[in-house]
Amino acid sequence: MRLRSLLFVPGDRPERFAKAAGSGADAIILDLEDSVAPERKSVARDAVADYLQAPRETLVLVRINPVDMPLAQDDLDAVLLHEPDGIMLPKAEGAGSVRQLTGREWKRDVPVLPIATETPAAIFELGTFREVAPHLLGLTWGAEDLPAAIGASTSREVDGSYTPPYEMARSLALFAAHAAGVPAIETVYPDFRDEAGLAVYAARGRRDGFSGMMAIHPAQVSIINAAFQPTEEELADARAIVDAFAREPQAGALSINGRMVDRPHLLQARRLIERSPV
Repeated sequence: MRLRSLLFVPGDRPERFAKAAGSGADAIILDLEDSVAPERKSVARDAVADYLQAPRETLVLVRINPVDMPLAQDDLDAVLLHEPDGIMLPKAEGAGSVRQLTGREWKRDVPVLPIATETPAAIFELGTFREVAPHLLGLTWGAEDLPAAIGASTSREVDGSYTPPYEMARSLALFAAHAAGVPAIETVYPDFRDEAGLAVYAARGRRDGFSGMMAIHPAQVSIINAAFQPTEEELADARAIVDAFAREPQAGALSINGRMVDRPHLLQARRLIERSPV
């Protein structure tokens, strides 16, 4: 399953669902949480349930409300019957939140994508996600709810970069995903009009080890896809490394095109090839 781009759509805006699915995003996230006003929750559930019953070609995830809220059960009752491709779990606090979710009447073939850094307690539970790795579709993080939770004025510097506490949260979420062996998904870039800034941000995410990114507007999708798509040059280099070690499987290090490569390079090459389209 390739997850370069995951596009949010408010669950109470069904007129946007088809456009989002046709945007080129690898998955759409139909949102029942933050983007839907309390008085619109039932409308959103009905709209999402109706959409899930129709044939679809794009992966569809549903972001439910936090698992410790009564709204979450209402969300699950509305959508699980229609087999979404995944459930996004907000305000997740480690493996305990995933177990709380999947301990309900759960379909084991519906994986979970937790948002792993939205509460102060969540930061201290990041390492536990590997305990529930079979349930996970990936792991992502967020930089909006956490500052609000601790009374911080912002998570960003004037130039848009994260302040140290949120840079730490990002890094820990990245390592938690890899410790669990699941895709690490970068958080959103809020200014959808800033295409140049988005391109830089997405490229940084891929450089650091994220395999995909969330989007809030269809215009962001193509930029994100391009950032997380290996180039032909990168793929050729990766295949050369894999082929060289296949010819000499006992070697610890090899020289390829005048460059020394070893087992960590082989692991990187295999992962790059896995992320490329067939």
